[in-house]
Amino acid sequence: MRPIASVVAFSSLALLAACQPPVPDSGAEAGFGSSPFDPAPGVGTTINGDPLVPPARVTTAPLDASVQPAPRVAARSSGAGTLATSPASTNSSADIARDAAAAIEAARTNSGVAPLEASPSNPAPTLVGNPGISDENDFDAVSSRQSIESDAERLARQRAQYEVVTPTAVPTRSGEKSTNIVRYALSTSNPRGQRIYSRSGINLAARSARNCAGFASPELAQIAFLEAGGPKRDRKALDPDGDGYACGWDPAPYRRAVQN
Repeated sequence: MRPIASVVAFSSLALLAACQPPVPDSGAEAGFGSSPFDPAPGVGTTINGDPLVPPARVTTAPLDASVQPAPRVAARSSGAGTLATSPASTNSSADIARDAAAAIEAARTNSGVAPLEASPSNPAPTLVGNPGISDENDFDAVSSRQSIESDAERLARQRAQYEVVTPTAVPTRSGEKSTNIVRYALSTSNPRGQRIYSRSGINLAARSARNCAGFASPELAQIAFLEAGGPKRDRKALDPDGDGYACGWDPAPYRRAVQN
């Protein structure tokens, strides 16, 4: 039974191999085969019916002195395949002057107004350097415009212009009545926060905070406090702690100014 089974299996494999299509040999023409590459065609070989012509021989000759070298390429233009060239020689001073004169003449012709020219009545502007840089530390520059005599003359002029101001009395105020918080600060001695006057009321601290918010500064609040009967009376509820100073105003800076 075993030989018969082996024969049947071998026959099945043979039938399957016969049904499989052949694999094309695509590597032979690409040079992957075992055969060497085709040699280059020689002279006399025909390609598509036309004979292969050998290349022309390249010969060299020395450059004659009369032959000028080709101009150098200056820039590639935006056109297709065109190049802009410029001569290798540079412009001389005469060429530059001629071009400048031509430009001035063209401006005069096109605008109709002659350009300004330097003259005694219309001098040319003075070209200066950086005016922000001082040369006072340059000995040569200073000595060229100053001397010991000029320094003495300048010092004498400055001494003649010097004036000592004699102190005078502080000007008095006019007859208008106004509240002076400086005078009030110097007339008191208690520090800020020390109770001197009695205060009473409901939610006095909250009312004082709201009322003080309506003033731009403690100085203005102190003036309004004194004008309303302070410090003994606090009609505007600006001094809840009873120290005589409204909205946190402090008289200490004024006292220190007098002591110094």
